[in-house]
Amino acid sequence: MADHPRIVVYPPDSTGRRRVRADGEILGMAAGPADVVEFARRAGLEEHLFAIDDPRIIEWRGGGPDDWGTPA
Repeated sequence: MADHPRIVVYPPDSTGRRRVRADGEILGMAAGPADVVEFARRAGLEEHLFAIDDPRIIEWRGGGPDDWGTPA
């Protein structure tokens, strides 16, 4: 899987949404894990080839795939 884009999910903003980037390009603001999966798909990753909690594929900053509340 070395030829896949690196997905980075940033900490929640004041509304609980998280910015998602692939190789430095902003893909959008995710409101939940399904949005991250969709952004990853649009960036070229096939959903069945990765797990949302796989750190080789998705880097979660400020909490993992279950953290969607507002930041502390």
